[in-house]
Amino acid sequence: MDQTTHPKSVGAVVPRKAQFTKPLALKCGATLGGYELAYETYGALNADKSNAVLVCHALNASHHVAGYYADDPANIGWWDNIIGPGKPLDTNRFCVIGVNNLGGCFGSTGPSSINPATGHPWGADFPLVTVEDWVTTQACLADQLGIERFAAIMGGSLGAMQALSWTIQYPDRLGHAIVIACAPNLSAQNIAFNEVARQAIITDPDFHGGHYYGQDTRPTRGLRVARMVGHITYLSDDEMASKFGRQLRHGRLNYTFGVEFEIESYLSHQADKFADYFDANTYLRITKALDYFDPAAAHGGNLSLALEPATASFLVVSFTTDWRFSPERSREIIKALLDNRRAVTYAEIDAPHGHDAFLLDDARYHGLVGAYFNRISAEISA
Repeated sequence: MDQTTHPKSVGAVVPRKAQFTKPLALKCGATLGGYELAYETYGALNADKSNAVLVCHALNASHHVAGYYADDPANIGWWDNIIGPGKPLDTNRFCVIGVNNLGGCFGSTGPSSINPATGHPWGADFPLVTVEDWVTTQACLADQLGIERFAAIMGGSLGAMQALSWTIQYPDRLGHAIVIACAPNLSAQNIAFNEVARQAIITDPDFHGGHYYGQDTRPTRGLRVARMVGHITYLSDDEMASKFGRQLRHGRLNYTFGVEFEIESYLSHQADKFADYFDANTYLRITKALDYFDPAAAHGGNLSLALEPATASFLVVSFTTDWRFSPERSREIIKALLDNRRAVTYAEIDAPHGHDAFLLDDARYHGLVGAYFNRISAEISA
């Protein structure tokens, strides 16, 4: 069925812009004099605005969480399979908000935006931002929308880190945190993958120190390699074997350095798509935000102390074949929450897809999320 006529689609959506003129002090020590955030909403706020759900996005996503654009029906929201009328996050009952994070490249102020001090794109001069900075700006957007408290804040991967940070920074402003495919900080291996990706971009001759906007060029080669590296970490070995194995692209070996295996063709295709729409300076900053996230660091590495302010109820979900943010990392979060006697529901789902499982269709996973939101809806209605 075409997305534009699908009964469970939120339908055509329109992105919005929120402007903020109050200076924003960032964790890195820099201050932004003003900024914009691109966002979308699906569903309607109830009378007391108690049914709002914030969805935080991961590395290469945006505020376009569900539905499609009237002038581009093929551009479907990245979590459309979970959000909509009658879906696990039911927009008949909840008002869902998606925000493009500060430093992004989909409408929010970022490196490609004009620096008011120079009249030119920020480029490399745009400051580094953190998960905590994103949460601060999301709270500012909530203030502008008149939302004092979210029924829930939800995210997967880097988006889940934001949901977790919300429970620490603004514990009184959310009732539930849905934390999916997450880790309380990155392992050394994960930081290493991010650094290889960044070096691919930074060493691209077309990078120009981050000021490539005025050079009529883009560091496409570096961004392609960065995407390939990242994409390998999102899939499990079993999923790669199942999808591609050692299948040959042309049915025989050609003894060249061109694309010969189907997995090479797949990675090349994903890299081409990504490099066509994503901004390299944004990629650098988002991977750094991932590296920097570590709420326990301010507490001597004690995650239980870091999560002590949290008062929300939690749904934490992990996937067995996710080796980037393994179930063991989710269990660290669970232990810290239980140490603080917080209400926690935990599910470890046996799924073959690796880290990307949080984006895909799985009846058990979607059923779990739907049941949890049914519980939240009952609380709101009580």
